[in-house]
Amino acid sequence: MNARRWGLVAVLVLIALSSSAQIALTGRSGEDVISVNGESEVRVVPDEVILSLGVETFNAALRTAKSMNDDRIQKTIAAARNLSVQASHMQTDYIGIEPKYEQGDIARTLQGYVVRRTVIIRLKEISKFEDLLTSALEAGVTHVHGIEFRTTELRKHRDQARVMAIKAAQEKAELLARESGRKVGAARSIGEASYGYHGSYGSWWGGRYSSMAQNAIQNVGGAPLESDSTLAPGQISIRVSVHASYVLQ
Repeated sequence: MNARRWGLVAVLVLIALSSSAQIALTGRSGEDVISVNGESEVRVVPDEVILSLGVETFNAALRTAKSMNDDRIQKTIAAARNLSVQASHMQTDYIGIEPKYEQGDIARTLQGYVVRRTVIIRLKEISKFEDLLTSALEAGVTHVHGIEFRTTELRKHRDQARVMAIKAAQEKAELLARESGRKVGAARSIGEASYGYHGSYGSWWGGRYSSMAQNAIQNVGGAPLESDSTLAPGQISIRVSVHASYVLQ
């Protein structure tokens, strides 16, 4: 798929007439108002991916177990640097050390130590995703905790979704009012009911849940990056829901 097609943004406006809508009298002014909800969805191709990778090592000697883990983490970071990932786009996220005892041994005979560490890598070139993942596994990564495709232009697409959502609400109000023999006047109130979701990654070991300020979710499907690639990142779906009230004339 060429770059131009990758840059296309597919837009879907959801106008569900089955959503809540009502006509009521306001207590103070005596005006008739109509309240409606409007929803919209903007779908975009992701332009970065976050990998959460874990390394687990075990040895009877704590120092050796930690040294083994450090070595694998260093090799993983080196593999990412070889693919032009900046140092600022990598960080160690979690480290844990746990003694391991013989199962069923009442005396709790110590077998050794388990050392676990997680490294988070932000990859800006999605075309290098498969190479990075393969290199990381070859470097000694034992767990892939999470892979999250994201967009760096979230604000632009979210604002676009907001404009579409309020337009959908107004069109719904006009339709319902017209069918009731009325006309829609000025807006009395407008509010955002909800939008998207927060991007996140989870770590089995640390119980960590990190909000990325990313109001987007990944859809299943979408075209692969290249014709000979097994990567299919799909699209990021940014959803917005608003509620609005209009004076009826």
